[in-house]
Amino acid sequence: MQDKAMLMIPGPTPVPESVLLSLAKHPIGHRSGEFSQIMAEITAGLKWLHQTKNDVLILAASGTGAMEAGIINVLSAGDLVVVGCNGKFGDRWGEVCDAYGLKTERITAPWGKPLDPDSFRQVLEADTDKTIKAVIITHSETSTGVINDLETINRYVKAHGALIIVDAVTSLGATNVPVDDWGLDIVGSGSQKGYMMPPGLAFVSVSEKAWAAYQTATLPKYYLDLGKYRKDAQKNTTPFTPPVNLFYSLHTALTIMQREGLEAIFARHQRLQSATRAAIKAMNFALFAEDGCASPAITAVVPQGIDAETVRSLMKKRFDIALAGGQDHLKGEIFRIGHLGFVGDRDILAAIAALEAVVYELGYKNFSLGAGVAAAAQCMG
Repeated sequence: MQDKAMLMIPGPTPVPESVLLSLAKHPIGHRSGEFSQIMAEITAGLKWLHQTKNDVLILAASGTGAMEAGIINVLSAGDLVVVGCNGKFGDRWGEVCDAYGLKTERITAPWGKPLDPDSFRQVLEADTDKTIKAVIITHSETSTGVINDLETINRYVKAHGALIIVDAVTSLGATNVPVDDWGLDIVGSGSQKGYMMPPGLAFVSVSEKAWAAYQTATLPKYYLDLGKYRKDAQKNTTPFTPPVNLFYSLHTALTIMQREGLEAIFARHQRLQSATRAAIKAMNFALFAEDGCASPAITAVVPQGIDAETVRSLMKKRFDIALAGGQDHLKGEIFRIGHLGFVGDRDILAAIAALEAVVYELGYKNFSLGAGVAAAAQCMG
């Protein structure tokens, strides 16, 4: 049926109608007083969402742009950086470091497993000369549905004194990321995830400790020079032409989020995660991430005996529901169900019901029809 598409992927995520409609407003001058007023309200909302008094800067970029900006603004060529790699995006941050001539020590875990905080402790405690300048962690690994123990790893980083740079692209707005309470130095995120709006904006939270490092960082930068954004943000403006209509939608989305409240947002995502995982278990499929390290934003499923891409294709063809596929070596091995942003109980129940119909049609009979929906519903009471 036309115009009934349903996004159940980890980004872009569904967008509320009011956020979409805000995109249709006439643009205004980005040097006008009207834009400055919107910018001031957006900045206050971003600090609320990040639970911080730090600068939260806005880039016209993706989450990768936020992370690249965070890395290059506080480091110099030849600096030693520890990078946690247990999925595609942890690997990506290592590649960014390589591209800028940073020395990296990768701490790895198999895809689908969490990073071991004790591995970080050992590496950091052994660095008695304090040569490690930063530690880069992906909080919620989008490619696998694993959430890493950022709080514990961060404690070891703080004891060492290095900067911590956090990819919170699929965790911010889905689970608790208390920037000030944890003392996080750089936190990057993107608009198309928990923010409930279209792609195109990226956000970088920067601590005072990170700004001190900025003063001596020598990696090349111009458009991604966060100092420019900080200077202009203090005047409620931007150094370069912003996508004005996306600022409208961000303003609307933040208003919706503040109306719901942080605790309610986090509780909703936890409920959706529990319901999705319960449904998959009831269907006797395997979950790629174990219960203790499951992301509240996305669930990766191993559909034994069925090609994951075939499942995705039929879900789209029969029900116009988009699921995400496996990346790199996991293509065809897993599919991923996004449950972050503007997603509610109804969306999960509809997606699970459609999934049951699809796998049954494909010949998978190792479950009772309705078992997945019933298990999900029991988690929503």
